[in-house]
Amino acid sequence: MPSIDDVTDAPDELSDERADALLEDADEVQDMMGEVCPYPQVEAKKGLQALSEGDLLVQETDHVPCTENVPRAVGDDADARVWRSGDGVYRIFLEKR
Repeated sequence: MPSIDDVTDAPDELSDERADALLEDADEVQDMMGEVCPYPQVEAKKGLQALSEGDLLVQETDHVPCTENVPRAVGDDADARVWRSGDGVYRIFLEKR
């Protein structure tokens, strides 16, 4: 039986501890709660343009399709990882390349 990872193209998931540590070190945090695609993708691209290589942009969202669509939209501009709270809150971590 295939797992959810076999049928989605989601980036690697982070543990709670790692996600909290990275959030404290983030260079920019975007609150995308209540926003739907494509607005978060557009804001992620704009946010990455203002950052330097190695900087970290974090988006907080409650729109689960963003966990796949935002990393796909930024493409090769950033390495993406995701944290899922388990209660419908997600963080997308984008490290600029």
